[in-house]
Amino acid sequence: MSNGRYDVFTAETPQDIQSAQALRALAFGLKTPFDCDAFDTHQRHVLVRERGGGRLVCCFRIGVFEGPGIMDSYAAQYYGLARLAGFEGKMMELGRFCVHPDAADPDIVRIAWAELTRFVDSQGIRLLFGCTSFKGTDPRAFLGTFALLAQDHLAPRAWHPTEAADEVVRFADLASDGLGRKDALQHMPPLLRTYLLMGGWVSDHAVVDRHMNTLHVFTGLEIDAIPDNRKRLLRGLV
Repeated sequence: MSNGRYDVFTAETPQDIQSAQALRALAFGLKTPFDCDAFDTHQRHVLVRERGGGRLVCCFRIGVFEGPGIMDSYAAQYYGLARLAGFEGKMMELGRFCVHPDAADPDIVRIAWAELTRFVDSQGIRLLFGCTSFKGTDPRAFLGTFALLAQDHLAPRAWHPTEAADEVVRFADLASDGLGRKDALQHMPPLLRTYLLMGGWVSDHAVVDRHMNTLHVFTGLEIDAIPDNRKRLLRGLV
């Protein structure tokens, strides 16, 4: 896929994957040159590259699961997903989504979402899920945002992820910092805002990930719940 300035493609070589791992390390602020884990070997890597200079400006990886197969996902390391194992239909895990820190063009994210939309439609995906990261491991920086999530965006009981990680931050244990809704949204990762605008939901706790230096929340989005007008907008990008 191309929009004139950027090309989107699936990694086909070890070098492609290594380029994505290098961008991830840079975007997440890691002290190592590459961000690697065992899930890289059996998930699809999608890359967005500038057509002119060839710079990699965005990447993410996806895995498709059905039923109990979700227990093999990256997120299952940190969250109890037994309830989602009963979800009927294909589920797609979106992980390690990142944009180059020096790339500010909104078309980068647009074309990435266009590729995601194309894949969701072609594969008959019914649920998107993943771990949405907040930079840093101090929950005090996000009290207003976590309060907003707890108030308006918790997962339906039928799919509620339970605690499975060693170190978690329970939203119910936090006091709000008094931030209004607008300010709370501004402190929220852009990817999570996009999910929530489409009807997404989150876990009732964040996981403290010391390796990635992040707090992350399980995030889900049922395709059938996306408003029709937003579906038309997404499909119009393809």
